[in-house]
Amino acid sequence: MAKKLYVGNLSYSTTEDTLRDLFAEFGQVSSVDIISDRATGRPKGFGFVEMADNAAAQQAINGLNGREVDGRAIRVSEAKPREEGRFGDRGGGDRGRDRDSGPRRRW
Repeated sequence: MAKKLYVGNLSYSTTEDTLRDLFAEFGQVSSVDIISDRATGRPKGFGFVEMADNAAAQQAINGLNGREVDGRAIRVSEAKPREEGRFGDRGGGDRGRDRDSGPRRRW
């Protein structure tokens, strides 16, 4: 079963190919995704690597967490599931209203 890993503290010069080669030392890499800012297109300094199996993922965590890559000590851990409602989405028309306060506030 595939396991998704979080990779943080990446240099802005680190590429997906660099990560793919690095993680391939520990097993088959299913996918690599470095997250970029939508407005500027610049990397945000973190990404995700999906390993083909749990054993390879755990070996990659143990072998790469804290390793220096492109001048930065990267952080590698198991990725946490994405939370719903993040990034300011409050689920619709309740903007400006405290959920427990009743009617909409007028500022």
